[in-house]
Amino acid sequence: MIDRLIKKGVQITNPESVRIGDDVEFDRIKAKGVAIHTGCKIFGEKTLICEGVQLGYEAPVTIKNCYVGPHVKLKGGYFENAVFLEGAEAGFGAHVRAGTIFEEQASIAHTVGLKQTILFPFVTLGSLINFCDCFMAGGTSRKNHSEVGSSYIHFNYTPNQDKATASLIGDVPGGVMLNQAPIFLGGQGGLVGPCRIAYGTVIAAGSIYRKDQLKPDRLVFEGGGRGGSVPYTTGIYRSVKRQAMNNFIYLGNLVALMAWYKHVRKQFVGNRFPDALFHGLVDILKMAIFERVRRFYAFCEKLKASAGLYRRHAGEGASAALLAQKDDLYAKRNEIDSVIETVLREIDEQGSNDFIALIEQKRLSTNGSYLDVILDLDGREQNIGSAWLQSIVDHLVDEMRSLFPSLG
Repeated sequence: MIDRLIKKGVQITNPESVRIGDDVEFDRIKAKGVAIHTGCKIFGEKTLICEGVQLGYEAPVTIKNCYVGPHVKLKGGYFENAVFLEGAEAGFGAHVRAGTIFEEQASIAHTVGLKQTILFPFVTLGSLINFCDCFMAGGTSRKNHSEVGSSYIHFNYTPNQDKATASLIGDVPGGVMLNQAPIFLGGQGGLVGPCRIAYGTVIAAGSIYRKDQLKPDRLVFEGGGRGGSVPYTTGIYRSVKRQAMNNFIYLGNLVALMAWYKHVRKQFVGNRFPDALFHGLVDILKMAIFERVRRFYAFCEKLKASAGLYRRHAGEGASAALLAQKDDLYAKRNEIDSVIETVLREIDEQGSNDFIALIEQKRLSTNGSYLDVILDLDGREQNIGSAWLQSIVDHLVDEMRSLFPSLG
Protein backbone atom coordinates (compact mmCIF):
# COMPACT_ATOMS: atom_id res chain seq x y z
CA MET A 1 0.00 0.00 0.00
CA ILE A 2 2.72 2.51 0.94
CA ASP A 3 4.68 1.93 -2.27
CA ARG A 4 1.50 2.32 -4.30
CA LEU A 5 0.66 5.60 -2.55
CA ILE A 6 4.15 6.98 -3.20
CA LYS A 7 3.85 6.07 -6.89
CA LYS A 8 0.43 7.74 -6.88
CA GLY A 9 2.05 10.96 -5.67
CA VAL A 10 1.50 10.96 -1.90
CA GLN A 11 4.52 12.39 -0.04
CA ILE A 12 5.64 9.92 2.62
CA THR A 13 8.87 11.23 4.10
CA ASN A 14 9.88 8.12 6.05
CA PRO A 15 8.03 5.12 4.59
CA GLU A 16 9.54 2.58 6.99
CA SER A 17 7.95 4.38 9.97
CA VAL A 18 4.44 4.70 8.49
CA ARG A 19 1.77 2.04 8.95
CA ILE A 20 -1.38 1.78 6.85
CA GLY A 21 -3.91 -0.89 7.79
CA ASP A 22 -5.09 -3.54 5.36
CA ASP A 23 -8.65 -2.26 5.76
CA VAL A 24 -7.80 1.20 4.36
CA GLU A 25 -9.13 1.71 0.83
CA PHE A 26 -6.42 2.86 -1.57
CA ASP A 27 -8.74 5.10 -3.62
CA ARG A 28 -9.89 6.99 -0.51
CA ILE A 29 -6.42 8.49 -0.04
CA LYS A 30 -5.98 11.22 -2.65
CA ALA A 31 -2.58 12.07 -4.01
CA LYS A 32 -2.45 15.77 -4.78
CA GLY A 33 -0.60 17.64 -2.03
CA VAL A 34 -1.05 14.92 0.61
CA ALA A 35 1.91 14.58 3.01
CA ILE A 36 2.27 11.82 5.61
CA HIS A 37 5.15 12.43 8.03
CA THR A 38 7.21 10.10 10.21
CA GLY A 39 5.44 7.70 12.55
CA CYS A 40 1.88 8.11 11.27
CA LYS A 41 -0.67 5.27 11.36
CA ILE A 42 -3.84 5.09 9.28
CA PHE A 43 -6.62 2.56 9.87
CA GLY A 44 -10.27 1.98 8.98
CA GLU A 45 -12.23 1.22 5.84
CA LYS A 46 -14.15 4.49 6.18
CA THR A 47 -11.04 6.67 6.34
CA LEU A 48 -10.99 9.38 3.68
CA ILE A 49 -8.02 11.68 3.10
CA CYS A 50 -8.60 14.46 0.57
CA GLU A 51 -6.11 16.53 -1.38
CA GLY A 52 -3.71 18.85 0.40
CA VAL A 53 -3.96 17.06 3.77
CA GLN A 54 -0.91 17.26 6.05
CA LEU A 55 -0.53 14.55 8.70
CA GLY A 56 1.98 14.48 11.54
CA TYR A 57 4.12 17.56 10.94
CA GLU A 58 4.68 18.15 14.69
CA ALA A 59 4.32 14.59 16.00
CA PRO A 60 2.99 11.22 14.82
CA VAL A 61 -0.70 11.02 13.94
CA THR A 62 -3.00 8.01 14.28
CA ILE A 63 -6.23 8.08 12.26
CA LYS A 64 -9.05 5.55 12.42
CA ASN A 65 -12.23 5.90 10.36
CA CYS A 66 -11.95 9.67 9.96
CA TYR A 67 -13.15 11.82 7.07
CA VAL A 68 -10.40 14.37 6.42
CA GLY A 69 -11.33 17.14 3.99
CA PRO A 70 -9.12 19.21 1.70
CA HIS A 71 -6.15 21.12 3.13
CA VAL A 72 -6.70 19.90 6.69
CA LYS A 73 -3.68 19.84 9.00
CA LEU A 74 -3.61 17.22 11.75
CA LYS A 75 -0.27 17.97 13.33
CA GLY A 76 -0.06 15.28 16.01
CA GLY A 77 -2.31 13.02 18.08
CA TYR A 78 -5.09 10.46 17.88
CA PHE A 79 -8.23 10.88 15.75
CA GLU A 80 -11.14 8.42 15.47
CA ASN A 81 -14.64 8.61 13.94
CA ALA A 82 -14.41 12.34 13.34
CA VAL A 83 -14.90 14.72 10.39
CA PHE A 84 -12.67 17.62 9.37
CA LEU A 85 -13.91 19.98 6.68
CA GLU A 86 -11.75 22.16 4.47
CA GLY A 87 -8.95 24.04 6.22
CA ALA A 88 -9.52 22.64 9.72
CA GLU A 89 -6.45 22.23 11.96
CA ALA A 90 -5.46 20.32 15.09
CA GLY A 91 -2.20 20.86 16.97
CA PHE A 92 0.20 18.49 18.70
CA GLY A 93 -1.20 16.12 21.32
CA ALA A 94 -4.81 16.19 20.11
CA HIS A 95 -7.16 13.43 21.27
CA VAL A 96 -10.25 13.63 19.06
CA ARG A 97 -12.82 10.87 19.41
CA ALA A 98 -16.19 9.74 18.09
CA GLY A 99 -18.92 12.14 17.06
CA THR A 100 -16.65 15.15 16.57
CA ILE A 101 -17.04 17.55 13.63
CA PHE A 102 -14.71 20.39 12.67
CA GLU A 103 -16.38 22.60 10.09
CA GLU A 104 -14.35 24.84 7.77
CA GLN A 105 -11.28 26.47 9.34
CA ALA A 106 -12.18 25.39 12.88
CA SER A 107 -9.00 24.76 14.85
CA ILE A 108 -7.52 23.57 18.11
CA ALA A 109 -4.04 24.27 19.47
CA HIS A 110 -1.90 21.74 21.32
CA THR A 111 -3.11 19.09 23.79
CA VAL A 112 -6.89 19.28 23.35
CA GLY A 113 -9.35 16.46 24.04
CA LEU A 114 -12.67 16.35 22.17
CA LYS A 115 -15.51 13.83 21.92
CA GLN A 116 -19.08 14.32 20.67
CA THR A 117 -18.16 17.95 19.95
CA ILE A 118 -19.18 20.09 16.96
CA LEU A 119 -17.22 23.23 16.08
CA PHE A 120 -18.70 25.54 13.45
CA PRO A 121 -16.55 27.46 10.95
CA PHE A 122 -13.71 29.55 12.37
CA VAL A 123 -14.23 28.43 16.01
CA THR A 124 -10.85 28.26 17.74
CA LEU A 125 -9.81 26.40 20.88
CA GLY A 126 -6.57 27.18 22.70
CA SER A 127 -4.28 24.69 24.43
CA LEU A 128 -4.68 22.23 27.30
CA ILE A 129 -8.46 21.93 26.93
CA ASN A 130 -10.99 19.18 27.56
CA PHE A 131 -14.15 20.07 25.66
CA CYS A 132 -16.31 16.95 25.23
CA ASP A 133 -20.08 16.96 24.59
CA CYS A 134 -20.31 20.50 23.25
CA PHE A 135 -21.64 22.43 20.29
CA MET A 136 -20.00 25.80 19.59
CA ALA A 137 -20.67 28.43 16.93
CA GLY A 138 -20.30 32.18 16.49
CA GLY A 139 -18.22 34.64 14.53
CA THR A 140 -17.96 35.68 10.90
CA SER A 141 -14.38 34.98 9.83
CA ARG A 142 -10.93 33.84 10.95
CA LYS A 143 -10.41 37.33 12.38
CA ASN A 144 -13.74 37.42 14.22
CA HIS A 145 -14.49 34.03 15.73
CA SER A 146 -15.66 32.26 18.86
CA GLU A 147 -12.81 31.07 21.04
CA VAL A 148 -12.08 28.99 24.13
CA GLY A 149 -9.10 30.10 26.21
CA SER A 150 -6.35 27.74 27.26
CA SER A 151 -6.73 25.40 30.26
CA TYR A 152 -10.52 25.17 29.93
CA ILE A 153 -12.80 22.27 30.86
CA HIS A 154 -16.35 21.43 29.95
CA PHE A 155 -17.53 19.43 32.95
CA ASN A 156 -19.64 16.71 31.32
CA TYR A 157 -19.86 14.08 34.07
CA THR A 158 -22.03 14.59 37.13
CA PRO A 159 -21.61 13.31 40.68
CA ASN A 160 -24.65 11.16 39.89
CA GLN A 161 -22.58 9.52 37.15
CA ASP A 162 -24.51 10.56 34.06
CA LYS A 163 -23.54 12.42 30.90
CA ALA A 164 -26.85 14.02 29.92
CA THR A 165 -24.83 17.20 30.07
CA ALA A 166 -24.15 18.48 26.54
CA SER A 167 -23.80 22.27 26.34
CA LEU A 168 -25.07 24.48 23.53
CA ILE A 169 -22.68 27.39 23.02
CA GLY A 170 -24.50 29.37 20.38
CA ASP A 171 -27.06 27.48 18.29
CA VAL A 172 -27.60 25.98 14.85
CA PRO A 173 -30.28 28.33 13.39
CA GLY A 174 -28.13 31.42 13.96
CA GLY A 175 -24.72 29.83 13.76
CA VAL A 176 -25.01 28.43 10.24
CA MET A 177 -25.51 31.94 8.87
CA LEU A 178 -22.03 32.99 10.01
CA ASN A 179 -23.39 36.36 11.11
CA GLN A 180 -23.47 36.08 14.90
CA ALA A 181 -21.31 37.78 17.49
CA PRO A 182 -18.50 35.53 18.74
CA ILE A 183 -18.54 33.84 22.13
CA PHE A 184 -15.46 33.84 24.35
CA LEU A 185 -14.89 31.37 27.18
CA GLY A 186 -11.99 32.74 29.20
CA GLY A 187 -9.03 30.56 30.00
CA GLN A 188 -8.30 28.71 33.25
CA GLY A 189 -12.03 28.19 33.64
CA GLY A 190 -14.86 25.78 33.05
CA LEU A 191 -18.48 25.29 32.08
CA VAL A 192 -20.65 22.83 34.02
CA GLY A 193 -23.01 21.17 31.55
CA PRO A 194 -25.71 21.13 30.44
CA CYS A 195 -25.60 24.87 29.72
CA ARG A 196 -26.91 27.17 27.01
CA ILE A 197 -24.81 30.21 26.16
CA ALA A 198 -26.01 33.08 23.94
CA TYR A 199 -24.01 34.78 21.19
CA GLY A 200 -21.83 37.67 22.28
CA THR A 201 -21.28 36.17 25.73
CA VAL A 202 -17.88 36.61 27.36
CA ILE A 203 -17.20 34.42 30.39
CA ALA A 204 -14.33 35.94 32.34
CA ALA A 205 -11.11 34.01 32.72
CA GLY A 206 -10.95 31.89 35.85
CA SER A 207 -14.72 31.41 36.09
CA ILE A 208 -16.42 28.08 36.65
CA TYR A 209 -19.84 28.82 35.17
CA ARG A 210 -22.88 26.72 36.11
CA LYS A 211 -25.83 28.63 34.67
CA ASP A 212 -27.57 29.26 31.35
CA GLN A 213 -26.77 32.66 29.84
CA LEU A 214 -29.62 33.37 27.43
CA LYS A 215 -29.22 37.15 27.09
CA PRO A 216 -26.73 38.00 24.32
CA ASP A 217 -23.75 40.33 24.60
CA ARG A 218 -23.04 39.96 28.30
CA LEU A 219 -19.87 39.70 30.36
CA VAL A 220 -20.41 37.06 33.04
CA PHE A 221 -18.12 35.83 35.78
CA GLU A 222 -18.03 33.76 38.93
CA GLY A 223 -16.17 34.79 42.07
CA GLY A 224 -13.90 32.67 44.20
CA GLY A 225 -16.86 31.36 46.20
CA ARG A 226 -17.17 30.76 49.90
CA GLY A 227 -15.74 27.80 51.74
CA GLY A 228 -17.73 25.34 53.80
CA SER A 229 -20.06 22.42 53.17
CA VAL A 230 -23.75 21.57 52.84
CA PRO A 231 -25.58 18.25 53.18
CA TYR A 232 -25.32 16.18 50.03
CA THR A 233 -26.38 12.66 49.01
CA THR A 234 -25.06 11.17 45.77
CA GLY A 235 -27.80 9.86 43.51
CA ILE A 236 -30.46 12.49 44.22
CA TYR A 237 -31.52 14.71 41.29
CA ARG A 238 -32.92 18.03 42.43
CA SER A 239 -33.13 19.87 39.09
CA VAL A 240 -34.73 17.50 36.60
CA LYS A 241 -36.63 19.95 34.37
CA ARG A 242 -33.67 22.13 33.40
CA GLN A 243 -31.46 19.17 32.61
CA ALA A 244 -34.18 17.49 30.55
CA MET A 245 -35.14 20.63 28.63
CA ASN A 246 -31.52 21.51 27.83
CA ASN A 247 -31.09 17.99 26.45
CA PHE A 248 -34.20 18.37 24.27
CA ILE A 249 -33.01 21.73 22.93
CA TYR A 250 -29.54 20.33 22.21
CA LEU A 251 -31.09 17.39 20.34
CA GLY A 252 -33.33 19.78 18.42
CA ASN A 253 -30.29 21.74 17.26
CA LEU A 254 -28.51 18.58 16.09
CA VAL A 255 -31.61 17.54 14.14
CA ALA A 256 -31.80 21.01 12.57
CA LEU A 257 -28.14 20.66 11.62
CA MET A 258 -28.99 17.38 9.88
CA ALA A 259 -31.60 19.23 7.81
CA TRP A 260 -28.98 21.85 6.93
CA TYR A 261 -26.47 19.23 5.88
CA LYS A 262 -28.94 17.26 3.77
CA HIS A 263 -30.62 20.19 2.03
CA VAL A 264 -28.00 22.95 1.98
CA ARG A 265 -24.51 21.51 2.28
CA LYS A 266 -25.38 18.66 -0.07
CA GLN A 267 -25.74 21.20 -2.86
CA PHE A 268 -22.00 21.93 -2.63
CA VAL A 269 -20.78 18.38 -3.23
CA GLY A 270 -17.90 18.63 -5.69
CA ASN A 271 -14.10 18.73 -5.84
CA ARG A 272 -13.77 20.76 -2.62
CA PHE A 273 -16.47 18.77 -0.82
CA PRO A 274 -16.52 15.23 -2.27
CA ASP A 275 -19.52 12.97 -1.93
CA ALA A 276 -17.65 10.61 0.41
CA LEU A 277 -16.93 13.53 2.77
CA PHE A 278 -20.59 14.59 2.71
CA HIS A 279 -21.75 11.09 3.62
CA GLY A 280 -19.16 10.91 6.38
CA LEU A 281 -20.44 14.21 7.76
CA VAL A 282 -24.03 12.90 7.85
CA ASP A 283 -22.98 9.60 9.42
CA ILE A 284 -20.98 11.26 12.20
CA LEU A 285 -23.80 13.71 12.93
CA LYS A 286 -26.29 10.83 13.19
CA MET A 287 -23.84 9.14 15.57
CA ALA A 288 -23.82 12.34 17.66
CA ILE A 289 -27.63 12.50 17.73
CA PHE A 290 -28.06 8.97 19.02
CA GLU A 291 -25.21 9.36 21.50
CA ARG A 292 -27.24 12.13 23.10
CA VAL A 293 -30.32 9.88 23.15
CA ARG A 294 -28.29 7.10 24.75
CA ARG A 295 -26.97 9.43 27.43
CA PHE A 296 -30.48 10.71 28.12
CA TYR A 297 -31.73 7.14 28.53
CA ALA A 298 -29.02 6.54 31.12
CA PHE A 299 -30.09 9.73 32.91
CA CYS A 300 -33.72 8.54 32.97
CA GLU A 301 -32.70 5.16 34.37
CA LYS A 302 -30.98 6.87 37.28
CA LEU A 303 -34.10 8.90 38.05
CA LYS A 304 -35.95 5.79 39.19
CA ALA A 305 -33.42 5.13 41.94
CA SER A 306 -33.19 8.85 42.64
CA ALA A 307 -36.91 9.08 43.43
CA GLY A 308 -36.59 6.54 46.24
CA LEU A 309 -33.55 8.30 47.71
CA TYR A 310 -35.31 11.65 47.47
CA ARG A 311 -38.33 10.38 49.39
CA ARG A 312 -36.14 8.92 52.13
CA HIS A 313 -34.03 12.02 52.59
CA ALA A 314 -36.74 14.65 52.08
CA GLY A 315 -39.39 12.76 54.07
CA GLU A 316 -42.91 14.12 53.98
CA GLY A 317 -41.60 17.32 52.45
CA ALA A 318 -40.64 15.61 49.19
CA SER A 319 -41.80 17.66 46.21
CA ALA A 320 -44.72 15.96 44.46
CA ALA A 321 -43.98 17.90 41.28
CA LEU A 322 -40.35 16.78 41.18
CA LEU A 323 -41.29 13.16 41.86
CA ALA A 324 -43.87 13.32 39.07
CA GLN A 325 -41.22 14.60 36.67
CA LYS A 326 -38.85 11.77 37.59
CA ASP A 327 -41.54 9.12 37.23
CA ASP A 328 -42.69 10.61 33.91
CA LEU A 329 -39.19 10.70 32.42
CA TYR A 330 -38.41 7.16 33.50
CA ALA A 331 -41.71 5.69 32.27
CA LYS A 332 -41.55 7.20 28.78
CA ARG A 333 -37.83 7.21 28.08
CA ASN A 334 -38.08 4.46 25.45
CA GLU A 335 -40.41 6.53 23.26
CA ILE A 336 -37.67 9.03 22.42
CA ASP A 337 -36.10 6.88 19.69
CA SER A 338 -39.32 6.80 17.68
CA VAL A 339 -39.69 10.59 17.92
CA ILE A 340 -36.15 11.14 16.65
CA GLU A 341 -36.52 8.63 13.83
CA THR A 342 -39.81 10.22 12.75
CA VAL A 343 -38.36 13.73 12.66
CA LEU A 344 -35.26 12.56 10.77
CA ARG A 345 -37.50 10.80 8.24
CA GLU A 346 -39.51 14.00 7.82
CA ILE A 347 -36.26 15.82 7.06
CA ASP A 348 -35.32 13.25 4.41
CA GLU A 349 -38.72 13.57 2.78
CA GLN A 350 -38.83 17.37 2.88
CA GLY A 351 -39.01 19.03 -0.50
CA SER A 352 -37.53 22.36 -1.43
CA ASN A 353 -38.57 25.52 0.40
CA ASP A 354 -37.85 29.20 -0.20
CA PHE A 355 -34.46 29.09 1.49
CA ILE A 356 -33.26 25.84 -0.09
CA ALA A 357 -34.25 27.17 -3.53
CA LEU A 358 -32.49 30.46 -2.76
CA ILE A 359 -29.23 28.68 -1.94
CA GLU A 360 -29.46 26.65 -5.13
CA GLN A 361 -29.98 29.78 -7.19
CA LYS A 362 -27.03 31.58 -5.58
CA ARG A 363 -24.77 28.55 -5.94
CA LEU A 364 -25.55 28.17 -9.64
CA SER A 365 -25.26 31.87 -10.43
CA THR A 366 -21.99 32.47 -8.58
CA ASN A 367 -20.33 29.03 -8.65
CA GLY A 368 -19.07 30.01 -5.21
CA SER A 369 -17.91 27.82 -2.35
CA TYR A 370 -20.12 27.01 0.62
CA LEU A 371 -18.59 29.75 2.75
CA ASP A 372 -18.74 32.30 -0.08
CA VAL A 373 -22.44 31.68 -0.68
CA ILE A 374 -23.44 31.73 3.00
CA LEU A 375 -21.43 34.87 3.74
CA ASP A 376 -23.08 36.58 0.74
CA LEU A 377 -26.61 36.20 2.13
CA ASP A 378 -28.32 39.44 3.11
CA GLY A 379 -30.20 39.95 6.37
CA ARG A 380 -33.60 39.01 4.96
CA GLU A 381 -32.25 35.80 3.45
CA GLN A 382 -30.46 34.87 6.66
CA ASN A 383 -33.68 35.37 8.62
CA ILE A 384 -35.59 33.05 6.27
CA GLY A 385 -32.99 30.31 6.75
CA SER A 386 -32.77 30.74 10.51
CA ALA A 387 -36.57 30.65 10.84
CA TRP A 388 -36.70 27.37 8.90
CA LEU A 389 -34.09 25.75 11.16
CA GLN A 390 -35.63 27.16 14.34
CA SER A 391 -38.95 25.62 13.32
CA ILE A 392 -37.22 22.23 13.24
CA VAL A 393 -35.71 22.79 16.69
CA ASP A 394 -39.08 23.87 18.07
CA HIS A 395 -40.87 20.91 16.48
CA LEU A 396 -38.48 18.40 18.05
CA VAL A 397 -38.67 20.10 21.46
CA ASP A 398 -42.49 20.18 21.28
CA GLU A 399 -42.58 16.48 20.42
CA MET A 400 -40.32 15.70 23.37
CA ARG A 401 -42.34 17.83 25.76
CA SER A 402 -45.52 16.09 24.64
CA LEU A 403 -43.98 12.82 25.85
CA PHE A 404 -43.32 14.31 29.28
CA PRO A 405 -46.27 16.54 30.28
CA SER A 406 -45.04 16.79 33.87
CA LEU A 407 -42.21 19.07 32.69
CA GLY A 408 -44.82 21.74 31.89
